[in-house]
Amino acid sequence: MVAAPTPVVFASGQLLTERFWAPQATAFAGRSLTFADNRSDDTIAGMAGRLLATAPERFDLAAHAMGGFVAFEVMRRAPHRVRRLVLMSTLAPADTPVQTARREGYLRLVEAGRFDEVVEERLPILLRPERRDDPDLIGAARMMAAETGAEAFLRQQRAIMSRPDSRPGLAAIAVPALIVAGRQDGIVTQAHQDEMAAAIDGARLEMVADCGHLATLEQPDVINRLLAGFLG
Repeated sequence: MVAAPTPVVFASGQLLTERFWAPQATAFAGRSLTFADNRSDDTIAGMAGRLLATAPERFDLAAHAMGGFVAFEVMRRAPHRVRRLVLMSTLAPADTPVQTARREGYLRLVEAGRFDEVVEERLPILLRPERRDDPDLIGAARMMAAETGAEAFLRQQRAIMSRPDSRPGLAAIAVPALIVAGRQDGIVTQAHQDEMAAAIDGARLEMVADCGHLATLEQPDVINRLLAGFLG
């Protein structure tokens, strides 16, 4: 008897919904797929607890951006439940004071009823320069932000701002790990990826050319190929 493929849990980044994983949902349609809820909690711990409560007993975890912060917490709590780990467009350190100050500015704007301004300000850093006028990508980003909504965005910001530094726990990650980021990502850097790859024993690092922060939408074929090769 052939064993069923391991289920996959997808954890999205801030202002992103399961639409972000649409190309992967199609490519992995033969597997059990779960999309973690990233809108209901205002702490990373709460998001991780919710993910574990709704996920299969054992699963592969593909996590993007803020979802990566959740993945680090999952690996601290229940490493035995994760077979393989994909960390995409994410980073391990906590916020710097400058980053926290910028996020506090976002909170003030949203609380003043200016959520749309925050979304528009963030759009340029999500896409590589050559795709910033792409109507399909911009439309998808705006749609996911609208689906997330202002209140959930506030919860996500507070969760990100209070997240712990995950670097001390990277060496304890003992499952196969794939680290992926776009070379033109406007949020995370090559140094962030190198840091994780050096700390996680046996981790494989893939930097995707012609790609920004929204890797699954900008380079869906490349991401699908990487995931299929890694997850099986």
